[in-house]
Amino acid sequence: MHLGNLELDPRKLIYFVTIIEHGSLKKAAKFLDISQPALSASMSRLEADVGQRLLERGPSGVAPTRFGDLIYAHARLIRDELKLLERHMVDRRSRQDNAIRFGALPSLSVTVIPKAVGRWRAKYPNESLQIIQRVQIELLHALLGRELDFMVGVTDSYDVLSGLKQRVLFRECLHVIARTGHPLFPKPELSWADLVAFPWVSPPAGRYNTLLEDVLKNEGLSYPVSNTVSSSISMLKSLVASSDSLALLPRHAALAEIREGSLDCLPISSPHLKRSIALFMREGYEMQPAHRDLLEDVRSVGTEISRQCENVQLM
Repeated sequence: MHLGNLELDPRKLIYFVTIIEHGSLKKAAKFLDISQPALSASMSRLEADVGQRLLERGPSGVAPTRFGDLIYAHARLIRDELKLLERHMVDRRSRQDNAIRFGALPSLSVTVIPKAVGRWRAKYPNESLQIIQRVQIELLHALLGRELDFMVGVTDSYDVLSGLKQRVLFRECLHVIARTGHPLFPKPELSWADLVAFPWVSPPAGRYNTLLEDVLKNEGLSYPVSNTVSSSISMLKSLVASSDSLALLPRHAALAEIREGSLDCLPISSPHLKRSIALFMREGYEMQPAHRDLLEDVRSVGTEISRQCENVQLM
């Protein structure tokens, strides 16, 4: 692997990743099934290649230097891509690459996706389907990396990455979710300034702003100082139910908890809380009938549930 005048051996980079993740040369050598002296010599050559020390060696094991952390971040991606290539090759040889690989946001995976898949499965009882649930930016990169055939996510707050195209399926509204009995419920004429005084729980945003940041910016307010990030919707709802923390969710993602009385929607809204849910796919990707029918079921279920939730909220 040539980077300008620098030549790096991918095998040494993978060895380096293994050492960092195991915390010692001895454990890494055992995992890699090579001798510890050979692994140590390989790391010495890698440090010589990059011209800087990558590992701090101590009695309790090894740790990356600051520059080693940078190398690790990139080397791990190389390792992961090679693993993905290996898996694709195995799938192709074993004829298991016919499964539909479908990505969805965690908030859609509570109600919309299960109901849509139930409808779709009645028409396609013998089709293989893999549902991958991740945050948006991870899904987009997985789609570009061909780990997914297509995905359903948010379009309003995300630039479309090069090589992808999108089509809006339905619109939904986010609500401020709080535990039943939260001190804000009795307060008349709630404002966003009242809400930022409390801690929040939000999903990871990657390099993008969260919807909450966009809403507060339009209200002339700063982002809450106290914020917990969770990629798990179940964890997010549990944190809100057990504290005075607040969260933004579509009502359907917390419907079970609202019905049982542990969570509810605060009576506050903003025109910026409406978002479009869209299909994302690679340019040139050809959809099969089973793919199109699955997306049509997601569209129809999402539209129905969003309308039902909004009608309930207005009552």
